[in-house]
Amino acid sequence: MFENRRLFGAVALFAGVAASAIAAQPASAQSAAEKFFTGRQLDFIVGSRAGGGYAIYASLLSRHFGKHLPGKPNVVARNMDGAGSLIAANYLYTKAPKDGSTFGALFMGAVMDPLIGEEAQARFDPRKFSFIGSANKETSICVAWHTADVKTFEDMFSKELIIGTSGITSSIRQYPTVLNNVLGTKFKLITGYPGSQDAALAMERGETQGLCGIQWSSFITNYPQWLEKNQVRILAQLSSPDGDPELNRRGVPNMWTFVKNDVDRRVLSVIFSQLEFGRPYVLPPGVPADLIAAYRAAFDATIQDQEFLAEAKKLQLDIDAVSGERVQKLVEDIYATPKEDVEKAKAALR
Repeated sequence: MFENRRLFGAVALFAGVAASAIAAQPASAQSAAEKFFTGRQLDFIVGSRAGGGYAIYASLLSRHFGKHLPGKPNVVARNMDGAGSLIAANYLYTKAPKDGSTFGALFMGAVMDPLIGEEAQARFDPRKFSFIGSANKETSICVAWHTADVKTFEDMFSKELIIGTSGITSSIRQYPTVLNNVLGTKFKLITGYPGSQDAALAMERGETQGLCGIQWSSFITNYPQWLEKNQVRILAQLSSPDGDPELNRRGVPNMWTFVKNDVDRRVLSVIFSQLEFGRPYVLPPGVPADLIAAYRAAFDATIQDQEFLAEAKKLQLDIDAVSGERVQKLVEDIYATPKEDVEKAKAALR
């Protein structure tokens, strides 16, 4: 009887210890991340100029993101402009700390550049970044100033429209180039503008006649007065085949309406698939898995934060977020595109 009682006590003690250990595991994992983040300042590298759409979105995220991470670290955003986010991407991949103290915001075009752009300048493999999420899916637009001879997108096949462009990975350079080479439009590209904001103001000053490839969310945030005063015409939306609901309501034609054959459709799909992750946020390669999970959970919580959403609404910023896991899968799928289609897409960007 005594032996049975001792055996029972030992089993009960073992079960209690095991249960305590199991219960403690999540707390230990959480405390490890909390220990890392507590009292820390996170370096948020923003691969664009201050004042542009990407910087505005990143600044908004930086003000709300830290409170959703364990330990509530301070997040400080700093701009690292140049070469359409390639400088920032190269830095994050090759030089940034890999301990979870640094993350970044990149142009979606920079994510695509090693596949279809200037490989020599892109010293990174996007598949090895850990994607935290994307603030939205994106739609780009082509616009003409109200004094331009071009009145509709159909006019672009017979009339020239002078537009300002930026870096090699910027959408305001890539997208009109592709439309010229695949659809046969007649955009005349003037290079040398630092970003879309500068190119837009050049249009207003009369240096150029239009702009193509600017994100709709940035345009409606920064230049609503141009639409209110009918100073610009939106010629087309560059988006998924379904189009943007608001632009559809406005009767803006979708570029896919003008695609002539399946070959052209596949080429455009390679290039414009990046619109599914319009404003991606990334961690450098090698960040510990538990910290990646913490970043992704914090992003998911931030984009549901009512204070964050209220500020986004005040700033007229569209939030249609994509999870980090989803962006990671999209990037891997894009990089698995058949080589023949990739080569045709590269040619279309030249």
